Amino acid sequence: MSTSDVVLLLGSVPERTADLVYWLDEARLRYRHGPAFPTLGSLIAHLADAAPKVDALLRHAHLDGQTTADVRAAIDPGHDQELTQPLQEALEDFARVRRRTVDLLHGWGKAEWERAVTDPRGGEMNLLEVCRLVAKHEMAHVAQVRNLSALLPEPRDLGPIPPAGVNGQ
Repeated sequence: MSTSDVVLLLGSVPERTADLVYWLDEARLRYRHGPAFPTLGSLIAHLADAAPKVDALLRHAHLDGQTTADVRAAIDPGHDQELTQPLQEALEDFARVRRRTVDLLHGWGKAEWERAVTDPRGGEMNLLEVCRLVAKHEMAHVAQVRNLSALLPEPRDLGPIPPAGVNGQ
């Protein structure tokens, strides 16, 4: 995956996520298919929570010259959180942070992409490898969002509402 592919994928994740979930109501965001499955709300919260952490990691490595970073903690913060803000707001925040990250990446040359960081758990990797890892992780979550939203139960149709009589009776 080239640098331009990585930037394109990273930039498309918020928009693709929004396209898949814009229509969900609160009940659907909290629906759990089973005990081992996340809710759609928790997946969206996970993506939105990781975005500023990934952005900070890349900025610290690029602008501050930081050479040690917990890459896994930035990419994959906990899955236990639910959305703490309205869906639209969470999606807008995710997109805003990601635009900022993509703007940073657009200015990078070969030296920036090859800058090494050491992850205490993952060893040494360059920033292109970090971004590839982020892109793969997020695209897997986009597929998960797509699959879970496609399997949501249909709302129950209780039949037509009988017309109200005179004076609402």
